[in-house]
Amino acid sequence: MDTTPVDLSHLFEQLGLDNSDEAIKQFIETHEIDHHIHLNQAPFWNSAQKSFLTEALEADAEWTPLIEKLDTRLRKL
Repeated sequence: MDTTPVDLSHLFEQLGLDNSDEAIKQFIETHEIDHHIHLNQAPFWNSAQKSFLTEALEADAEWTPLIEKLDTRLRKL
């Protein structure tokens, strides 16, 4: 049984990214996605990150709400 907490910090850890509060803030401030691009197809993800995002969304995994939250925060206004 996976007991990994499901929060933004651990999502970044799952993606292999620095998961400190400052690093998450900086990532969100420096990465944007146009409205027509799916999150998992954003050019800044590597292949492993794209696979994780795709599989989690397709399976409606416990990460889905956080992935959707990250997606919203990365969208251009």
